[in-house]
Amino acid sequence: MSSNTILKNALISVSDKKHLLEMSQILLEKKINLLSTGGTAKYLINHNIPVTEISKYTNFPEIMDGRVKTMHPKIIGGILGRRKKDKNTMKLYNILPIDIVIVNFYPFHKINIQDQSTTEEIIENIDIGGPTLVRSAAKNYKDVIIIVNFSDFKLIFNSIENDHISIETRLYLASQAFSYTSKYEKNIKKYFINKTQSNISQKNNLFPDKIKLKFIKKQNLRYGENQHQKSALYIKENFSEPGTISGSYQIHGKQLSYNNISDADIALECVKQFSTPACVIVKHGNPCGASENISLLKAYISAYKADPISAFGGIIAFNVIIDVQTAQEIILRQFVEVIIAPEIHHLSLEILKKKKNIRILISGKFKKNNEKIDFKKITNGLLVQENDDNTIEIEKFNFVTKRLPNDQEFKDAIFCWKIVKYVKSNAILYGLNRTTISIGAGQTSRVDATQLANFKAKDRGFDIQGATMASDAFFPFKDGIEKAASIGISCIIQPGGSIRDQEVIECANQYNIAMIFTYKRHFKH
Repeated sequence: MSSNTILKNALISVSDKKHLLEMSQILLEKKINLLSTGGTAKYLINHNIPVTEISKYTNFPEIMDGRVKTMHPKIIGGILGRRKKDKNTMKLYNILPIDIVIVNFYPFHKINIQDQSTTEEIIENIDIGGPTLVRSAAKNYKDVIIIVNFSDFKLIFNSIENDHISIETRLYLASQAFSYTSKYEKNIKKYFINKTQSNISQKNNLFPDKIKLKFIKKQNLRYGENQHQKSALYIKENFSEPGTISGSYQIHGKQLSYNNISDADIALECVKQFSTPACVIVKHGNPCGASENISLLKAYISAYKADPISAFGGIIAFNVIIDVQTAQEIILRQFVEVIIAPEIHHLSLEILKKKKNIRILISGKFKKNNEKIDFKKITNGLLVQENDDNTIEIEKFNFVTKRLPNDQEFKDAIFCWKIVKYVKSNAILYGLNRTTISIGAGQTSRVDATQLANFKAKDRGFDIQGATMASDAFFPFKDGIEKAASIGISCIIQPGGSIRDQEVIECANQYNIAMIFTYKRHFKH
């Protein structure tokens, strides 16, 4: 029977050489000849292990920077050759029977997840010869022992007697080999799918004929949008990206609800827009207070004071570590449902833990959001769109009024423009000194959104003189500009694009308001 064939020759080709010397020495003790590829052979020779390089055996050099080295009839034939049926063919072409194949592949997965790896480096780490050797050996498992795991090597060669490896053991090794190649191929497939989607995205053709979504359940939630609705959180399979709600972990507080997750996602994505200390407070899907400041404490206090009524029971997001002073101020000032930050000082955590129900989430270090597609469920359907990216293209701004914004107004305009895209449409936002003053959200007309922002600012006693207004879409009429002027707005940032743009610009000039057109709309429904 083939499984009793004497073991004479082993081919070793490994990228991970951790156990190479140990394996080689055991094989030599059993008087098994070693064949190896260039890099592995060189390593063994440097450690005084006798080995025959494949290129010398085949009399054909490794070519194309090592891309072609094991793909040769004398190698593949030596593995695939059936010892009885193909004996004469192997003898005719001087093909040496290879009885053992020990292989592990280029570390494609490790290279792929390294941020600094180029596409060329990733592609070059797709192993071609290795999987061919493994599949060939596994296919011919009755005659060839295939080993892809060191643990299996130890198991086999610690128990081997008289070169006998049972057919059951050989079959087991073949199944391990095919599992190994399958996992490897899946990693490569995943890379190419992501690469394809990225390339398609660049060509503005994001939408395939079929969409297959695969998510796994991370946790059950306390309830849905309402207490009578059950809910759960699902995240992308194999997802481990830090800096997101999906990748965050809870370190304190009661079970999260559907609304907690939804609002925390908005708050976190919004606060990630800022590089200096910032705080964003969200309530019912809308930012109600946001501030960027020289310290986290000042950012939090300013964000809270922007709308203390709405901040009650809100979600607070920070973009830097939560310090002790800020934690103390939160406890002093407000009732909060969720706090999320990239990290938290251990003393700050102890302070916040005094409120046992506060849910505290740690997101980890922020990374650029690489999500290309946005989904929205409708009845029996799915709306799919390109993500509204966070790029602010200042070079494309058009300063359309007679008066240009001063430095402070321009800084506030950029700040407001970053926030307003997270406010439900129609959205109007007032800001001063990189802090929101008043937000009119979710109105069915733009002038209503402006009136709401005016009302909230007056009701809370804010001085709007010199503040900046941001509008997520153009003004269809000049009435919104007039209402903003009546409360003291001195600068407006908006997309432009109305058929009455000139009328709106002339109105702004009349009130000495500086106006910026961004030519990018930020509706959020």
